[in-house]
Amino acid sequence: MNPLTSDQIKKELGNLDGWSHSDDKLHRDLKFDNFKEALSFMVRVGFEAEAQAHHPEWQNVYNSVSVSLSTHDAGGKVTSKDIELAKAIDKIYKTY
Repeated sequence: MNPLTSDQIKKELGNLDGWSHSDDKLHRDLKFDNFKEALSFMVRVGFEAEAQAHHPEWQNVYNSVSVSLSTHDAGGKVTSKDIELAKAIDKIYKTY
């Protein structure tokens, strides 16, 4: 899996909601009404990540979830796998 160039990442960020790129990762912070919704979101994303065989780095504190995406097989750089998972995360988040 080849890393995306900075220009490719910038272009893809235009198709994503609220994501940024720094430290060779895509990042997004998400807020929910409560812990139960945040946890439910994480479970749903977990199933999607498993289906894609690509897993996020994330942190949960009460009603917030911080997500970082990079591809270990590409030296911790951003690849198309990260873009696809980010799109799936956006789609799941829109249901909350």
